[in-house]
Amino acid sequence: RAAGTTEPFDQAMAGVLALSGRLVRMVYVPGDLFSVNPVTARGVPGLFARNERVVCVFESARGPFVLVLVGATIVGSMATVWHGVVNPPRGKAVRHWDYPDEPTSAIRLKQGEEMGRFLLGSTVVMLFPKGPLHFNPEWAPGRAIRLGEAMASYA
Repeated sequence: RAAGTTEPFDQAMAGVLALSGRLVRMVYVPGDLFSVNPVTARGVPGLFARNERVVCVFESARGPFVLVLVGATIVGSMATVWHGVVNPPRGKAVRHWDYPDEPTSAIRLKQGEEMGRFLLGSTVVMLFPKGPLHFNPEWAPGRAIRLGEAMASYA
């Protein structure tokens, strides 16, 4: 089974849920807006932790996982399917949203469903617990990833 996929667009990037899961928390973290092109990413220490981010924490049958939408130069805003546009407004304060596991209000998404998008493109960082996750050996730096392509699998 694929552990995650993403689809490049001409002017946007849609984050597609890596596993079926329930949204637990979303955090907006203000930050810089460095370009995320390969040259800048290599030259700016901690770029993906310094740029503006929307951190989405999920719980799944395989445990927790996190999808981080990373802002960048020219990214107009980041949006999720449950919240809509998260930014702007851009501020200096970290903002938190908690999503309880209640039958009428829990936010559940299935593997392969869109979870968010950039208005213009940027980067999605995915975090999983240490364990039997094996990345696709055909991946290479700069290689495009297509919707439906297996990014990783569980052993």
